[in-house]
Amino acid sequence: MDKNPAMKRPWLGRRLEQRIRRWRKRLQLRFYESRIASGVRNCWRWLFGKNKTGDTPCSRNGYVQWIVENEPSIEDLGRQRKLRFAHSPRISLVVPLYNPPVAYLRAMLDSVLAQTYENWEICLADGASPAAEIARILEEYARRDARIRLALLPENRGIAGNSIAALELVSGDYIAFLDHDDTLAPFALFEVVRALNDEPELDFIYSDEDHLNENGNREHPHFKPDWSPDTLRSHNYICHLVVIRRDLLERVGGLREGFDGSQDHDLVLRATERASHIYHIPKILYHWRQHRASMSKGAGKNEAHQAGKKAVREHLARQAIAGSVTDGVSPHTYDVRRSLLRRPMVSIIIPTQDHVDMLDRCLESIAGSTYTNYEILLVENQSRRPETFAYYRTLERRPEIRLIPWDDRFNYSKLNNFAATQARGEVLLLLNNDTQARNPDWLERMLEHAMQPEVGAVGAKLFYPDGDIQHGGVILGIGGVAGHAHKYFSGSSTGYFHRLVVTQNMSAVTGACLMLRKEVFEGVGGFDERFAIAFNDIDLCMRIRRKGYWIVWTPFAALTHYESKTRGADDTIEKQCRFNEEVRIFVDTWHDALHEGDPFYSPHLTLSTENFALRLQSPNEFTTS
Repeated sequence: MDKNPAMKRPWLGRRLEQRIRRWRKRLQLRFYESRIASGVRNCWRWLFGKNKTGDTPCSRNGYVQWIVENEPSIEDLGRQRKLRFAHSPRISLVVPLYNPPVAYLRAMLDSVLAQTYENWEICLADGASPAAEIARILEEYARRDARIRLALLPENRGIAGNSIAALELVSGDYIAFLDHDDTLAPFALFEVVRALNDEPELDFIYSDEDHLNENGNREHPHFKPDWSPDTLRSHNYICHLVVIRRDLLERVGGLREGFDGSQDHDLVLRATERASHIYHIPKILYHWRQHRASMSKGAGKNEAHQAGKKAVREHLARQAIAGSVTDGVSPHTYDVRRSLLRRPMVSIIIPTQDHVDMLDRCLESIAGSTYTNYEILLVENQSRRPETFAYYRTLERRPEIRLIPWDDRFNYSKLNNFAATQARGEVLLLLNNDTQARNPDWLERMLEHAMQPEVGAVGAKLFYPDGDIQHGGVILGIGGVAGHAHKYFSGSSTGYFHRLVVTQNMSAVTGACLMLRKEVFEGVGGFDERFAIAFNDIDLCMRIRRKGYWIVWTPFAALTHYESKTRGADDTIEKQCRFNEEVRIFVDTWHDALHEGDPFYSPHLTLSTENFALRLQSPNEFTTS
């Protein structure tokens, strides 16, 4: 065979053929250059955790790898089917139906029939689906298995109404909810019953979930935090799969009509208010199908959002929480603003040493705040520059500012403990001098949480000067100790499943901007003075949590943080030794908590960076979008 391309195209001259070859090589070169450039960008993100888009770095291939590494094999499922539990409660699956696509309906029913745990029933209520094939399929499956119970309604009553009709069929000890076009993992009910055998007192259980796209592929896994009441008020992070003990469901009145599209959020709020033992199974047990029909099932998007706000408002009323509920930044999220019933004095403690320009910027941003009942304690730590003391003299005419000398060697914990004894306020705000408030009501947005008796400490949303995220709360275990959630994400990002734009519970928040009641600070003994530089704020929050308080992070108090310019970098042997010693103290002190993992962060997400990537068993944990 003649391999000369010119012989195949005799109508092309030699010169034209040469030009084609040159252009082909250029295109190939451009292609490889673009691939190399992409690789360099990915390596940069791999090394530094930089995620400028803010998208979760979870590719489909990475998720497939995670599924293989973490979910039961066929052999495992076979062993589950043979296992007999000491306690084998009946699980009743409640399914409201109205005209689902036939293929999706069959997939839902088949996923229930494939469960490795056998003591279940599925209670279906069809709201007079116009497609005659729906009733035929339902009756076909009901004839195949006596555990399938069916109610054919004379009309469509909506999601809530059809679910209520299905609930009339249940006989189980626990109730689970399943949409007509979604599916369960084959081991879903097995995991629920295993949890109930480990802890029989559980009365509310929820799991992680992912999405099924229109091609039936699994994507967008949502690895959820453990029980987080402030997060639930901000949006329904629990969603699927939910299993509720039957007597609890009856006590709260079951599902309610008038909340179509957010009936699950309304139920979860009411059930968790009265649940005695809430448990999160950190496994993907539910596959939520995303398609055009599912997006519009039940109420429209706006009606569902309004129903969600109504559900949260009624929750606040039942809990005697004074406040308002308005639209959040992302769809189906809410800004739950608690009312300030009192306006206590806030003592703002700012350690400072020289850097007058930075301090002045910080003080001016405080002066622009809408909250005015505060005092500022400037803890002066061995400044040397004449212009610093000249600046202090200009502050003498501002009665809200007091200068407190601290002549000892810099120790953040000792310094703040001393300043707290000088504070007149009921509330303390620990603030770095390299911060600048971005919204005038930032103090109110922190104070509304700090004044709640169940809350121990409150943190803010911090940005780098270039607009990227510096702090979205603290995740325990990152880098072996702790790290800032969403660090380096774009400032416009909504984060991992809205977590950059909703008020939520966290394990800790940074001391660069940390508010707490003075009684809480004194009740835990203040800062541990062994932590002179690092981890003192994390240790403080951990001790606050150990006392039974919640830690709250709010995105509605935003500041720019110019990141430790006063103290400087740990770039000397002395500083590095001190840092390593404080790491050792922290790890020794909180060894058990580090081993158990952060309850507000999934064990299936990486501890190598702050970008919520999947945690894979291969040496390279990182996956890219």
